[in-house]
Amino acid sequence: MTDQSIVQQLEKFTTCDISDALCALKYPNGGFLSGLAMWSPERQSDSTKIVGPAYTVKYVPLDDPASKLSTHYIDETPAGSIIFVSCPPHIPNAVYGGLMSARAHYLNAAGTIVDGRFRDLEEQRDLKYPIFARNVGTAPPYESVKVVATNVPVKLQSEHQDMVIRPGDFLMGDLNGVLLCCRGRGRRRWWD
Repeated sequence: MTDQSIVQQLEKFTTCDISDALCALKYPNGGFLSGLAMWSPERQSDSTKIVGPAYTVKYVPLDDPASKLSTHYIDETPAGSIIFVSCPPHIPNAVYGGLMSARAHYLNAAGTIVDGRFRDLEEQRDLKYPIFARNVGTAPPYESVKVVATNVPVKLQSEHQDMVIRPGDFLMGDLNGVLLCCRGRGRRRWWD
């Protein structure tokens, strides 16, 4: 099954439908990624749905010894992917903004999920670009975090869930929330 055919199959359902099926398969929390909600194109009042393989982005605190990426991750966004931005817990700064959405939109990304804060909400909505996140903020990330890797496993920022999002895992977001639908290519799918 190709990525596109998986996306087409998943698009037929809501996140609640998929979550019910995952619960029946005894997958913890039905794949639900807690604390993430739709902010754009509208706040929790729209029929927007995103489905696609994860393109992960890992932020770490500035004092982390890992080297900062030498290029900007947004320029490598694969078409049809969902950008999953991982931010360390308790960072008040936004780690994603309007310029990044403009570029992601141009590159035909399906949408962005920010496990942290984002900014430029009006720009996101003007683009009608799908954003799911924990919250909004105003300050850019430069004084507190840096991007050190893309397409690596990242851990969900949650005290209550031990969820890891891997590159290529299929994510889905709609009015009901965000979930990890199935593992990416080469991994056992939860519905098999």
